[in-house]
Amino acid sequence: MEPRSQQEIIRENFDSLCKKVLKREAIDIQRRENRQGKREVAFSELTEQDFAKLAATDRYFTNEYVFSVLGESVAVADCELGEALNVIPADRRDIVLMSYFFDMTDKEIAERLNIARRTVAYKRTSTLKDLKKLLESEE
Repeated sequence: MEPRSQQEIIRENFDSLCKKVLKREAIDIQRRENRQGKREVAFSELTEQDFAKLAATDRYFTNEYVFSVLGESVAVADCELGEALNVIPADRRDIVLMSYFFDMTDKEIAERLNIARRTVAYKRTSTLKDLKKLLESEE
């Protein structure tokens, strides 16, 4: 029997190492797929209620009320609220919309409209009371 050369020994060791690594990687992939399969469900297996929870529906051309405030459009999707806001005077409506849709403080609104902060607070609270009365009377 002839002695093996150093290169053959290195080649065999490398070959053995590569086989072990590939075998180990195949086992890891299989385990990962099994774990993933336990967490995932095919769309075809979902009930309609579960599928509806995952779905998003675009609603175009719905009955929206669009108001212009500070050069920007504010859309109100609720019909009752939109009708009530439509009845309120424009200056008071703008204060409410800036407060709730633009998250502006009374001070910021006052600076924007060049009126006193206290006037903004008064108009906002009185308008909210009026809106409440209008919405309760519709029910």
